[in-house]
This record gives sequence, structure tokens and C-alpha cells, in this order.
Amino acid sequence: MSAPVLTTLLVANRGEIACRVMRTAKALGLTTVAVHSATDRDARHSREADIRVDLGGSKAADSYLQIDKLIAAAKASGAQAIHPGYGFLSENAGFARAIEDAGLIFLGPPASAIDAMGSKSAAKALMETAGVPLVPGYHGEAQDFDTFREACDRIGYPVLLKATAGGGGKGMKVVEDVSQLAEALASAQREAKSSFGDSRMLVEKYLLKPRHVEIQVFADQHGNCLYLNERDCSIQRRHQKVVEEAPAPGLSPELRRAMGEAAVRSAQAIGYVGAGTVEFLLDSRGEFFFMEMNTRLQVEHPVTEAITGLDLVAWQIRVARGEALPMTQAEVPLIGHAIEVRLYAEDPANDFLPATGRLELYRESAAGPGRRVDSGVEEGDEISPFYDPMLGKLIAWGEDREQARLRLLSMLDEFAIGGLKTNINFLRRIIAHPAFAAAELDTGFIPRFQEQLLPAPSDLSDAFWQAAAQAVAQSQADSPRADDVSSPWAISNGFRAGLPKEITLHLSCEGQDRALTLGDVCTAQLKGEQLLTEHHGVRRQHRAIRRGDSVYLQWEGELRRIESYDPIGAVEASHSHQGGLTAPMNGSIVRVLVEAGQTVEAGAQLVVLEAMKMEHSIRAPHAGVIKALYCQEGEMVSEGSALVELEEA
Repeated sequence: MSAPVLTTLLVANRGEIACRVMRTAKALGLTTVAVHSATDRDARHSREADIRVDLGGSKAADSYLQIDKLIAAAKASGAQAIHPGYGFLSENAGFARAIEDAGLIFLGPPASAIDAMGSKSAAKALMETAGVPLVPGYHGEAQDFDTFREACDRIGYPVLLKATAGGGGKGMKVVEDVSQLAEALASAQREAKSSFGDSRMLVEKYLLKPRHVEIQVFADQHGNCLYLNERDCSIQRRHQKVVEEAPAPGLSPELRRAMGEAAVRSAQAIGYVGAGTVEFLLDSRGEFFFMEMNTRLQVEHPVTEAITGLDLVAWQIRVARGEALPMTQAEVPLIGHAIEVRLYAEDPANDFLPATGRLELYRESAAGPGRRVDSGVEEGDEISPFYDPMLGKLIAWGEDREQARLRLLSMLDEFAIGGLKTNINFLRRIIAHPAFAAAELDTGFIPRFQEQLLPAPSDLSDAFWQAAAQAVAQSQADSPRADDVSSPWAISNGFRAGLPKEITLHLSCEGQDRALTLGDVCTAQLKGEQLLTEHHGVRRQHRAIRRGDSVYLQWEGELRRIESYDPIGAVEASHSHQGGLTAPMNGSIVRVLVEAGQTVEAGAQLVVLEAMKMEHSIRAPHAGVIKALYCQEGEMVSEGSALVELEEA
């Protein structure tokens, strides 16, 4: 049988994974096709493709999840194959079958393998039959509340609700006791339905202090299957991975082999083809339990590529063409150590709520040996509320773990982002934390060190304000009036006719304000984008970047946004409705659970908002009476919009 023709590849995804797949495809000489929603018309993945096809719509349900539109796009563009990326339809057996029925190539496993492992419930039943250890749980077909309540009582709280068709933390809730079960189950089912088109759930015992260790497997169409070492993905928030590394610290060769061979047996049992990941929970005694199999390429695949020197997307393309795996298990390399962090548009200080807006400033780390950035955005791009908030990934490789860690810290220091909130400072605190440096890893890492990783805001120092004032004043001086550069009024150095040379600045940074007067004595000097300061004989340099009316100053490892303001016109913002509860981000109203005149208790759920494929509840901060409602189900709302007016009882 001749090898299938594959010269044009359509990527049925967006963001950094679409850009990453197209990069390898182009290197192999393929023509690349991007699909995009109306919102993503000018997104980076669309701009980088050879051919682009408009799917219309804004939400994923109206664009990237429309199988018929994706098949039509492949036909119209002349693509012979479709790469699903991750998320969206990557683990949808119906999508894989539709591609095959259309005479196209799916760069993923057979639909039968997705059926077997794509459902967490079916996968656990299969593993139970194969004798693989399982975490106690319920994976049955019945989905009514009473069944889940009885299962939770039998398993024992706390429990973890999970979408059977999902991943990435969507449709996943920890339930501490029976009083939380009904609300958590309903919310998880809605999230699962919205993200995957399937609301079915499973429940399992929530283990304390486990490690999340996963095995990368790869299989060809000739019956060959091997594992490409393992990754530790224990550091998570909201059950979504934040930091991943390979190999897993402290794993013995014997345990690596045992987990790897178990993963290969699992893949072979279902006739697997292509890239996949078998995920395990590993306890402190070295016992591992099957958790799930992801029948796709993982977000964290770059760390595996870094320690093996392999290109897994290139392997996917070659396997799809019918080629055999290029090496045996004994030949799989394991070289050095790699660590990856996920960069999100979100506010860690506000329960990691997704952030939207324009990337006013975006500078990536410098390229070099052991340094890699996979991103899907560029400066000036708009981050919408319709999709996952991940901007990209930073990956560092070193000859050992410490070299990789220090290299990653350097990359984080070099990165510069402005215009919306991100988790970059949070990531830096994790990688710099002594417990991370000592590889003290488990899934409770972030909650355990929350005070250090998410410190309460503190007053900015006098030294910072002095440097900020110099950075603002001197950056203004470097931006003269365009209409008359020779005019003395074009200079922002404090010149005033008949008055002393002096300038007073009113500055704001991170909710703090300060008025500063600068005279002839300059304690800092701006050269290009470097601010040189001197304090007690110690000279330092700080990055200072001007964007519009803001200056971004790097101070003590963090990039801080400084703005000038008019003290006369600055009035404390207040809600137009006293007692009003506002939208914490842009999004759509999923449910309105109260009505005007209703009495509610403190903590009661009032409104459910969906953004970035996750649900967020607006709750009553105190007992009271609903005075007015300013939103309705299905409505799109902007950050800061009044939703509910609550009058205190």
C-alpha cells in the first residue's frame, strides 16, 4: 500500500499550538492552513499561515467546534490532513470519524482509541480490567444527583468531580462535603457541556499530597509503541497545570520503567497510533494510580522534546504518512533537564480570574541555547473573553535541573508584558521558591506556599517612587512635541518661563499614588530603555519602557506600570448603583439565580458568568435584599458592569 499524499496541513486550532504545529509543518515543506473565528481574523496563527479560512462566529461553539465547517475548510483549501492541536475537538471521536469519512488524514489516534480512552469513565473501566491500579471512584453511566451523592458517601469526602470527556481543568470541582455537591455538580456539568459538548461526569477520591506524573507514549501504524520518558506536572492551580518538567525529579530508573511499560501496555491494548499521554498519580510511597489518557499532543510536550532532542509534531506527520517510528525504546535519549511554565492572561491576586484587553507591551525572552518560547500572540493583539487565556509557554533546558531553573528565571526576568494582568510574577515566585529549587513537588504546592507566592500588596518604597519619577520625566523628555521640536514647550524637563526649573509629577502604580518634585539634581539617568540609579554608592540598572501614557519600570524583579494623573480631576471611582455587584471580567451571563425583591443570605450565588471557558459565580458579600438586576441570561457584559444591586438587610 502506497503512503498517503500529505502536502497541505490544516490546523483545527488557534493560539500558540497552531503556531507551533505550523512551524514544524513549514520546516517539512508542507503548506499550512489556518482556520479562525470572526474574533481571530487577524490573530497571530491566522497571520502566519499560508492559507486562512474564516469559520465565522466568536465563541468556540460557533467556530472551532463546528465539525462541518472544519471539513469544508480542509476541502476548500486543498488540505489532505487535519491536526487538531489540543483542547477543542482534539479528543472528539466524532471529529476523527468525520475526517476519515471525508477521505482526509487525522493527525491523531483512531476514533476507536479516542472512544476507549477519551472518556475518563470508559478508560478507568478498561484499566480496571487490565489490572492497573485505580483511585477509588464512580465512573458509571447514571448521571443523576442521587447516584453521585451515594457514590461520594461511599468514597468519602473530599472528592473530585471531573468531566468524562474533558481536560485542562474544565468541568472539574473539588467537593469538601455533601452540602456543596449539588451546586458543584451542576456547575461542572455546564462547564463540561460548554467546553466539550458533553456534560457527563465521574467522581473519585481526592488524594492528599499526590504528584502528577505522566508518560509520553508514541505509536506507529506497524504495531510499534514506546515511551519518551516522563514529565512531572504537579504544580497546578484549579487543577490546571502551571509548571511542567522532564524528567520527574527523584524518579528511579526502575519506577520510570514500570510506569513507562504500563503506559505502553495501555496504549497497545486499544490499538493506539500517534502521540498520547498516560497520566498517573504518584504517592509518596512510590505507588502509582492510573488517572486518565490524553489521546493527543499535550501542552507540555516541549519539555519532552528538550530532553530527547526530538520533534513530536514531525513524528506525528511521519506516522500519519505511514512511516515507522525512527528508534527503539533502548535508543530513546534522556539528556539533561527541562522546565516549562504557562503564561496566562489572568489576575493571580484575584483568584486567577481571566484577563482581557490589548497587549500594550509584549517582549519575549531572547532566543539562545536551552531557551524556547512557544507563543500565539504579538504586541498589539487583543485578548478576547471567548477562549482559553494562555498566551504562551517558556521552556528552559539545562544540563541539570538547577541550570534549567536558573535559565528559566533569567527568561522570566527578560519577558515584558503590559496592558493587562498576567501571571508572570507569580510564575517567577514559584521558580525562585526554595521548595521548588529543592524539588519538593506535589499538587498542593501552590496552596501550601500561597502567602509567599501570592503576597499581600505592600507599600512601594521611596526609592521606587524616586526612580519612577525619573523614568517618567526622562521618558517624556525623550518624546518632544511633533509639531514643533524646537519649542521650549516641547521639553518635559521642568522648564518654566520666569520660574525655577522644577517639575512636580503625580504618579499612580498598582493602586498607590504619590506626588514627587524633581529639581536640578538627577539621581537617575535614562539611556534608551535602561534607567541607571545610584543609592548609597551602589549603581543599578532597571528596564524602563514607555508605551502611550504609561511607563513600565522593572523593579525588584517585577515590571510595574506607572501612570501620570491629574490630581484635580482624579475622583475616586464609585459604582453608579450603591451596593452594586459588578462583573469581574468581560464575559457572558450563564445564569441569573435571583430576582428583584428576593432576600438572600451571605454567600448566596446570585449570577453565574462564563469567560475563557470557565464559570465564575457572583455571590452576595452579605445578607440583604435584591434591589435591582442589571443583567439577563445570554447577555455579554464588560468588566466593571453593574450586575446586581444588593441592599444590606
